[in-house]
Amino acid sequence: MPQTPGKTTPGIGAFESLAAACDCVRPGAEPDAVGGIIPAFVVSPSSTAAASAALRACAEHDLAVVPRGSGSRLDWGVPPSRCDVVIDMLRMGQVIEHAAGDLVARLQAGARLGEVAAVLGAAGQEIALDVPAEATIGGVIADALAGPRRLRYGSPRDLLIGITVVRADGTVARSGGKVVKNVAGYDLGKLFAGSAGTLGLVTEATFRLHPLPVARAWVTVTVEGTLPEVTATAAMAVAAAANSPLVASAVELDRPEPGGQARVGVLLEGSADGVAARAEQMADVLQVAMRSAIGAASGSAASSGVHGTISAATPAAPDWWRGVPDPAGGTLLRVTFWVSALARVLDAIDEAARATGSRVSVHGSAGAGLLYVTVPDAPEAVAGLVSAIRAAIPAGRGGAVVLSAPEAVHVALGADGLAAGIPGAGLMRAVKEQFDPDGRLSPGRLFS
Repeated sequence: MPQTPGKTTPGIGAFESLAAACDCVRPGAEPDAVGGIIPAFVVSPSSTAAASAALRACAEHDLAVVPRGSGSRLDWGVPPSRCDVVIDMLRMGQVIEHAAGDLVARLQAGARLGEVAAVLGAAGQEIALDVPAEATIGGVIADALAGPRRLRYGSPRDLLIGITVVRADGTVARSGGKVVKNVAGYDLGKLFAGSAGTLGLVTEATFRLHPLPVARAWVTVTVEGTLPEVTATAAMAVAAAANSPLVASAVELDRPEPGGQARVGVLLEGSADGVAARAEQMADVLQVAMRSAIGAASGSAASSGVHGTISAATPAAPDWWRGVPDPAGGTLLRVTFWVSALARVLDAIDEAARATGSRVSVHGSAGAGLLYVTVPDAPEAVAGLVSAIRAAIPAGRGGAVVLSAPEAVHVALGADGLAAGIPGAGLMRAVKEQFDPDGRLSPGRLFS
């Protein structure tokens, strides 16, 4: 049964056990609440050993644990059904090792990406993830958080080469190593990426690094019109840029309102001369793609008035370029799909928005098959929109998950509806049962 919102009440002796395990334990307070549940305790370990001891103490007293980094995405997904202890990782914020010659860095899970970037940047290197500066290493892994450049560099699971985790019973497990070619042990990094704190507590991670690019250029396209062919034209531009041998680092799409203009941005990185030449060629690629799409549209008796504009390459991102949008109190969906289905997904969003009267905006890494949909409307409209989007995605080729939503949306969809249709959900449940058979780590977080 879900825990009643409010202060938790663990058994006698829990505080003493936690205090013996970790030198920083305090009572939970309202700012520590997760899903409306105020934890009884907040534990802040300073090492993997302390984190292990704390989780052993939690296991002894059957306490439910929710890990926390910056806390900025604790409202993502299904709220936990229990939360007795929050494990705050911010005391574990060190860059343990930076082997610049090997292009790897070993980091504690509480290290903030902005601070890590400053250290690595001094050597002309980076973790190629476009994420907020305040995000922590552990949080980025747990939420599988990446930005526009996921098209070229991938997400955290692709950049992790080693990881240290603590299981629910306090057992410490390590996978991988400190060099890119090390493949020893099970690949826990890929398993833990996107696990939302449900499999174990990440305490350290080793990332593969990339050199900072010398130059960057953005080429943008604006497609306008009032007909469905706008989405087809934008989708063709996205596919042409993403599949081009010019090697785009990112291909983003932005559509502020249903039925309105669609904007496509392409990021190119490299040497100054190389980027300039590739930007010119990319503009030609996009021009050919749009002419083909608009020509096909104008050949239809029902279509007219679709046109596209390509901007000159600039060294600065367009003002609409960003990572994960802020839902500003509304609902945020993450939609994944095969890129070939982009036009179908965009059309489904438009049709559902018209049917439900929703004022949706769409933004994200279309070239990598991921979009974020922001919906400010009523719960009933959100439920209809989510169902329509899921129906438009071929079975097994993506899904739509509610990342963040007001409580009324949670009630309207139900816990199962927030994350319905995730490919491999059954396998994910089985893995959860193997790693956390007693269900103490972020219980109910991914599934009800």
